[in-house]
Amino acid sequence: MKLRALLAALALALALGCSAIAFAVDNTPPIADPAMQQRYVALINEFRCMQCQNEALADSNVGLAADLRLEVHDLILKGKSDEEIRDFLVARYGEFILLRPRMSLRNAWLWAAPSVLLLAGLAVALSVMRKRSRLPITDEDTSDNTADA
Repeated sequence: MKLRALLAALALALALGCSAIAFAVDNTPPIADPAMQQRYVALINEFRCMQCQNEALADSNVGLAADLRLEVHDLILKGKSDEEIRDFLVARYGEFILLRPRMSLRNAWLWAAPSVLLLAGLAVALSVMRKRSRLPITDEDTSDNTADA
């Protein structure tokens, strides 16, 4: 009976813990203009939480994410464009804050590396296959397995 109660308590704690992680609380007041509110929601989904690192600002419930959401909210209310807000946050935190980084010469190798590595792998595989096809086919066993026991 104690084991069953312990398992139930553990399941409840796990469920509550997961639900707290799953839902970020956005304390910023909603914007009266629906178009501006849509811009706000779209923008906070484009930026990475600098503390969580693989979550969008919209999904993170840490204090830094709340501060950044408020910053985006205030910049929208000040009349800044989406590009100005992106530039402001990139200038402050670097390109890493963007969940989808911009294509530039500085990070072009990141975009090209998978294709280059795939082509290099194909070239090595073709080279190995050509060398093996030139080898003579023999069924003779060159090892000396005729030793008497």
